[in-house]
Amino acid sequence: MPGATDQTLRPFLWRAERLYPETELVSRGHDGLTRYTYTEYADRVKQLASALRATGVTAGDRVATLCWNHHRHFELYFAVTSMGAQLHTINPLLPTDHISHIIDDAGDRVVFVDPSLLETVTEAVQTTETDTITQFVTMGDASNASSLDPIEEYDSYLDAHDPAFEWPALAESTPAGMCYTSGTTGKPKGVEYTHQMLWSHTMTTQSPQGIPIDDTDVVLPVVPMFHVNAWGMPFSATAGGAKQVFPGPAPEPAELASLIENEAVTIAAGVPTVWLGLQEYMTHTAVDLSALERVVIGGSAAPESMIDWFDGHGVEVLHAWGMTEMAPIGTVSHTKAGLEDANATAKRAKQGLAVPGLEFRVVDDTGEEVPWDGEQFGELWVRGPWVTTEYFANERATADTFEDGWLKTGDVVTVDEDGYLEIVDRIKDVIKSGGEWISSVELENAIMGHDGVEEATVVGVADDRWQERPIAFVVAVASTPHDELTAELEASLKEQFPKWWVPDAFEYIDAVPKTATGKFAKRVLRAEYDSTDAFDASHSEEAIPEE
Repeated sequence: MPGATDQTLRPFLWRAERLYPETELVSRGHDGLTRYTYTEYADRVKQLASALRATGVTAGDRVATLCWNHHRHFELYFAVTSMGAQLHTINPLLPTDHISHIIDDAGDRVVFVDPSLLETVTEAVQTTETDTITQFVTMGDASNASSLDPIEEYDSYLDAHDPAFEWPALAESTPAGMCYTSGTTGKPKGVEYTHQMLWSHTMTTQSPQGIPIDDTDVVLPVVPMFHVNAWGMPFSATAGGAKQVFPGPAPEPAELASLIENEAVTIAAGVPTVWLGLQEYMTHTAVDLSALERVVIGGSAAPESMIDWFDGHGVEVLHAWGMTEMAPIGTVSHTKAGLEDANATAKRAKQGLAVPGLEFRVVDDTGEEVPWDGEQFGELWVRGPWVTTEYFANERATADTFEDGWLKTGDVVTVDEDGYLEIVDRIKDVIKSGGEWISSVELENAIMGHDGVEEATVVGVADDRWQERPIAFVVAVASTPHDELTAELEASLKEQFPKWWVPDAFEYIDAVPKTATGKFAKRVLRAEYDSTDAFDASHSEEAIPEE
């Protein structure tokens, strides 16, 4: 039975509503900015819970979202979880067949979708194998979603219901959230978060060694809200009573700059490509960053040059690392007391120090822990109150990834004498581009399905904007024209995958180098490619949609 002291999310909403009733929430949309207060927000959250209950959503049901960063999406964060259902945020940038698999695997009951993503959802639902969805709700105009049935527009869905909703008492073990990770080969795997896990994650990020947020802050989460709950920032900001600013769909650097200036944003979070865009914009346009105090950078490594650039504007960079399996924060690169200034930037460019409550170990191939000397490396294992210990309905993946309560991250790391963790490679050769995963194996299989290809491998190479981009190395069937084959491969891959998965280049080689066991020696190809000037980044500017 749930107790009065169970660690659940609803008290964070209660605190914001009662202590900060007039604090603003601001949301950018295609029709301008929406502004309202925590009091008005709480009423709409209760209306939404009433609407979901009237739809038949009960405790344990999963409510899916394919949405960008806006106030309506944020309303789902507390309405779904506080009524005892499970908020399932889906990454709309995934291939359609992955989205179909995710909806099938989770058994979603209701799907909320932004108008710009209606076509994506329609295609995905057409190929699902199960029929668990009982309601679609669009966050705007539903006129182009005739095949989704039943479907209703969000505001009308809420307006028919009373905000006088009585929240149920929930046990802290109640599932509250769900995200799918596609960081390894195969179909995405489900990760569930209980109330206790998200409560613990919120409290540790609120600590001085995490990413603390209080009632003096104005928070701008540019990291997508479908991406592990925007790194938990909407929960942390609510707990701290902060003003929140949601940037909406596909914010351009000019729009982010405007929000930072006009809303006096003090803390913002996003992957490096977001801040590279802002840097580029500021080379020809003056932007007032005087209110901005901290920028949280994760998803990919923050270059030292970026840290120096923000330092020059009086903005502190908090470099963070985490995983979907960790809800997600694991480390934050704060500067320890006593560190010499000469070492500070280099330390801050690492993934950082473990946040309070998390334990980690780094093990070599024999299972022995490696010393903290900044040189020797091994696989990173972690455990903690907000770290999952299993995948949803996937015993095989669970057995491969978890051991005695430890999550085997698959990341190869070093730890220096001060405890700063640095990721140096990944055990599985997935590619992380602009903060999003690309499966090299799936691309390889698709390329090798072409009649003109004998074998192929795909590797990630360094890219100034996206951190990493895929390059395909192809062994063509004899006498096959390379230009024609490249055009056919690009066209085929664009039909099967999002455009940002398509390799930036196709390099033709005589044979794929292999290890002693016959595996593709990707590290050899990556090293050789990085050492040449052959890379043409002309496609990288449009490779990944920001949102």
